[in-house]
Amino acid sequence: MLSPLRNRFGIPGVISVIALVFAMLGGAYAANNSGGGKATASAKGKPGPRGPRGKPGPPGPAGPQGPAGAAGAKGDTGAAGANGKDGTNGTNGATGPTGKTGATGASGSTGATGPTGATGATGFSGFTETLPSGKTETGAWVLSNPLPGAASAVAPINFTIPLSAADAAGLSQIAGTIKVVEKEEPAPTGCTGGSRTKPKANPGFLCIYIGHSDGGFELPVSVLRTDLEGFGVDTSGALLYVEMSAGGVGTGTWAVTAP
Repeated sequence: MLSPLRNRFGIPGVISVIALVFAMLGGAYAANNSGGGKATASAKGKPGPRGPRGKPGPPGPAGPQGPAGAAGAKGDTGAAGANGKDGTNGTNGATGPTGKTGATGASGSTGATGPTGATGATGFSGFTETLPSGKTETGAWVLSNPLPGAASAVAPINFTIPLSAADAAGLSQIAGTIKVVEKEEPAPTGCTGGSRTKPKANPGFLCIYIGHSDGGFELPVSVLRTDLEGFGVDTSGALLYVEMSAGGVGTGTWAVTAP
């Protein structure tokens, strides 16, 4: 009970307060026992002077921490800020100047010309079903009969490019469109300028050149159709027929030109 007073007024102040209380209680008691008479001189005396104020006491200990207050209400969402301005585009670097065109290099040396291809036997290029008019094809033939006493031998003449039926029908030994040229014999009419090494034929002629023969090889030489029916030429060729008194061999060339 006295702790608050001691802390506030100090011990001297507390003593002064107690003395004052007792003085007041004594005066009251004297008044009550006077019997209604007049107050004595001592009762009318003035109170003594107040004692000096004591030094303030030290601060009291801190009180316990009060309970946490309730959370405040959630504030309103603030307004969205304005969008910032777009930044300016950066400038592109300047394009460098075009370099100068380099000098033209020296031309390379011309390559050697390749060899000329061999001339085709027909003297024309490209595929064809029959020998065209005025065109020539050439070939070689060989026959052999090793049997002594054989009466004859045949050698095929094959046309690489067939003749038309009309051209083949026009070639006949009887009509004189088939010519047989011996080794030393000059080219007859229809085989102008031809030889066994360079066979030629005029248009509408078949020229047969004898290059080599021995043994029983005998003339005349006949040209037969491939089906052996008479003298002449088929669209695909002919048969060279030679009579022989003994076994022998013969070789040569040929040329045919479509009319």
